[in-house]
Amino acid sequence: MLSSRSTPEAPAAAGDDRATDLIRWAAFSCVLVPVVLLWYGASLAGAAGTALGLAAVTAVCRLLLRRSERYAARLLAEEEPPHPHHRGRRQRSGTGSHRGARHSGGNSPVG
Repeated sequence: MLSSRSTPEAPAAAGDDRATDLIRWAAFSCVLVPVVLLWYGASLAGAAGTALGLAAVTAVCRLLLRRSERYAARLLAEEEPPHPHHRGRRQRSGTGSHRGARHSGGNSPVG
């Protein structure tokens, strides 16, 4: 089942939403894992240390994810096509220009 956020019309927004969802799940696990550890009899210090470790890993992953998104957006911006009136080769006038006409050259048959 597709969510309304992952429509093909807005791929950049969908990518951003997926990253946000990923960070939310990671933050949820930073809370859930220590609670489960406490439930099963781990010490409070051990659960707190685990929570801090998970929070640090989540923060670094979030930083790297946002950084890679900015880099990808910059690459996409650089690959945009040029302005419409600058497309293709520039037309040259003068002796080297063919302009689509037929020329009877040295070895071509005339017919």
